[in-house]
Amino acid sequence: MLAAVLIVEDDPSIAELLRAYLERDEFSPIVATTGESALNLFEEERPKAVILDLNLPGVLDGLDVCRLLRKHSDVPIIMLSARDQEFDRIFGLEIGADDYVTKPFSPRELIARLKAILRRTQLTPNSATNVEVLGAITWNQQRRTANLGDLVVPLTNREFDLLGFLLTHRGVALSRRQLLDGVWGPEWYGDDRTVDVHIRQLRRKFGDSLPITTVWGVGYRLA
Repeated sequence: MLAAVLIVEDDPSIAELLRAYLERDEFSPIVATTGESALNLFEEERPKAVILDLNLPGVLDGLDVCRLLRKHSDVPIIMLSARDQEFDRIFGLEIGADDYVTKPFSPRELIARLKAILRRTQLTPNSATNVEVLGAITWNQQRRTANLGDLVVPLTNREFDLLGFLLTHRGVALSRRQLLDGVWGPEWYGDDRTVDVHIRQLRRKFGDSLPITTVWGVGYRLA
């Protein structure tokens, strides 16, 4: 069965371009042109990933759609936008996007990023590192859940994978490049500030229970 990917894009030429590239790579694309129709199609089709334009007509824009999806789903989301300022990229990642691609873009690069995200979220668990525990934090790779005590902490796919990477390399000072290669994959293209955004999100969600130290001139270390 082909993996369904929801394209949320009101520009017909871009939507058709993405549809053609996805079909060529044996995905099953579904197209929505508004935020409202995107949410309805997501509930009906349950796609494996979402490519989401930031500027949409109607009541709900891409940021609204991303926030609403993140309330009940950890589906991988690639945000697509003509806004290329650092603030826009950081804000998109902070509200739950797994990746942020600016227009104009290379369809091949976008599909490569999509495949990389899907590989990381669908890996077969390794029993040796299936569960990691640090104080009140329990990270379960097979269930893809992270708990703080008895509470499940809602994480994006990137946040979950980054937490797992830090837990399995605790005590080691890791550079941003090492974190990008280990979590995003060596084929990932983008700003290494992405790491800082996701570290900030993990600190916000886990507080003092997650002792991540900034190693100046290097990167980060989980005590």
